[in-house]
Amino acid sequence: MTRPEFVLTIDCPDAPGLVHAVSGFLVARSGNIIEAQQFNDPNSGRFFQRVHFEVLDDTVTLADLSEGFAAVADHFSMAWELRDAVTPYRTLLMVSREGHCLNDLLFRWSTGALPIEIPAIVGNHLDLKPLADHYGIDFHHIPVTAATKADAEAQLMELVDGLGIDLVVLARYMQILSDDLCGRLAGRAINIHHSFLPSFKGARPYHQAWARGVKLVGATAHYVTAELDEGPIIEQDVLRVDHRTNASDIVAAGKDVEAQVLSRAVKWHAQTRILLNGHRTVVFH
Repeated sequence: MTRPEFVLTIDCPDAPGLVHAVSGFLVARSGNIIEAQQFNDPNSGRFFQRVHFEVLDDTVTLADLSEGFAAVADHFSMAWELRDAVTPYRTLLMVSREGHCLNDLLFRWSTGALPIEIPAIVGNHLDLKPLADHYGIDFHHIPVTAATKADAEAQLMELVDGLGIDLVVLARYMQILSDDLCGRLAGRAINIHHSFLPSFKGARPYHQAWARGVKLVGATAHYVTAELDEGPIIEQDVLRVDHRTNASDIVAAGKDVEAQVLSRAVKWHAQTRILLNGHRTVVFH
């Protein structure tokens, strides 16, 4: 028989008795811990924990657990979240013209490798609408110009609010979000970019890197903030290249590593494995 499963995440000042308080609360409510991870940060003096547990008494609900845990959280000044472990994050994908990240995410989602639900895809161009149509996902064309940027972002937030979106993924969406929109999506919007910043900015960065003889091609997935491409880093990876690699090979390698890094970041977020620690992240793999 399948039992209800939940994930509890905690961020609070480090103090004696935290683990005992959490585990004691769960035991008292027929909770059985499936996986538990914690991190005590000596630099910030904060405690981070992720607990995945099942409840043996199926009459105990998410609302019951949340109401009961509030007293524990208040006592230790916790920032916390309690979620149903099997309910997928409702995820909005945003794209422009390059489809490698979108294609990778949609394939992984279609095979069950990504625990998300995708109600819609937003594009500022129509190039990737056929890919969305292939997977049967609504595609919303929201063009963006300097004159229409505010209206376009208002349309985007109408979708986010109207569809009950938990996570926004910029899958090579080549528009800069306003500071206001970054603030409204804080902690729930993920972006991907190549690792050549700040050395190779602007157009054709992979070709710029090839011309300089780079030996590493990489990508960074991070949360979106008002500081362009400088949000808290979730995941990074690199591939080695050498003198035999031509510019086209570097572009292909870059697309591969971008897609892989972004998919891992989305998966970990959707599994509630990432906690913000100031400008850094704690990722419970």
